[in-house]
Amino acid sequence: MQATRNLVGIVVFAAAVHADLPAQQLSAQQGFVVQQENPNRPPWAQKNKSADAAAKPTAKADSSDAAQDRGKIKVTVNLVNVLVSVLDEHNRPAPDLPVEAFQLFDEDNPQAIAVFEKETEQPLDLALMIDASLSAQLSMPAQRDAATHFIQQVLRKGDRLAVYSVDENVTQLAAFSDNVGHLQEVVRRIPAGAGTSIYDAVLLGARALSRQGADRRRVIILVSDGGETTSRADFDSARREAVRTNTLLYTVVIRTMKSESGRNTAGEHALETITDTTGGAVFYPDSSAQLDSIFDRINKELRTQYRLGYYPNPRGPADAYRRIAVTVTAPAAAPAQASPGSPDATQPGSANTDAAKAQPPVYSVRHRKSYYTGLP
Repeated sequence: MQATRNLVGIVVFAAAVHADLPAQQLSAQQGFVVQQENPNRPPWAQKNKSADAAAKPTAKADSSDAAQDRGKIKVTVNLVNVLVSVLDEHNRPAPDLPVEAFQLFDEDNPQAIAVFEKETEQPLDLALMIDASLSAQLSMPAQRDAATHFIQQVLRKGDRLAVYSVDENVTQLAAFSDNVGHLQEVVRRIPAGAGTSIYDAVLLGARALSRQGADRRRVIILVSDGGETTSRADFDSARREAVRTNTLLYTVVIRTMKSESGRNTAGEHALETITDTTGGAVFYPDSSAQLDSIFDRINKELRTQYRLGYYPNPRGPADAYRRIAVTVTAPAAAPAQASPGSPDATQPGSANTDAAKAQPPVYSVRHRKSYYTGLP
């Protein structure tokens, strides 16, 4: 198995499992042994626990699998890769910015950008995770239609996608592949479930993506009503695993009730936090009819991401999480030169004067907020 460099994005509809395993329930396969006191509560409302006892899942695996996983995690971080989405004031991707427009910081220390790619060509591994709980069944026909269209759109040469259902368990229904027809057929046949295991989906999806190979983007696309009810893992475990594996999360929250009164919003707030930490985005469609346009936006963003790479200086300690910050400033425009016979640039009303008064574009930037340095 290849040594991995953490870089990938995630699409969350369900949790992930080994790509070469048949469809099965991940919760049973992974062997979770610790449960939350009350999964309906947000993590900060749980009773006090030790740092690692809070619903930390433990996977049952044979010695060879454990050795492979240790080989992937036990890597000294050299080059740190950061996927960056840059949007203009109209929330559209801003392409073709030069490297000089980007400023990158590691623990507030400015970093030299060693790798810079516009519209990175790194292939995608996507985990498409669909909430199949009873509460999500009303919008399921629209979810299926939008998801099948997205599969057709997003997969390009070298990309792979897996399909998961998320209910009281996280089940892989289709292994990672580029077989569009098969993946679409699996989405059309997602069976109904009961509960919703959002934290399990994020955690297991990130683990499955991390096993797919190096030099690939890892993305989870999760479509859910946001009502966390049955996870064995907790918020902190899910977020740490997404950061550790450098998985990008996009979340589409379908609210059956628009008012927060009477709605379980703990899962929504947790997804917002995890998604922001990974550099992804959360979408709240007003109706299921908007799902197609949301998937289009996700596809366009994935195809216009910048890739920045740097060697941390100073280098951080092993087995630690380090903060990343990226800012983007508009390149300075060259002053316009007045052509012979044209009005003087300093005269009121001239085109040059109007241009000088124009404000530079303001960009919004999304990227992962931290990375894991690896074991010594």
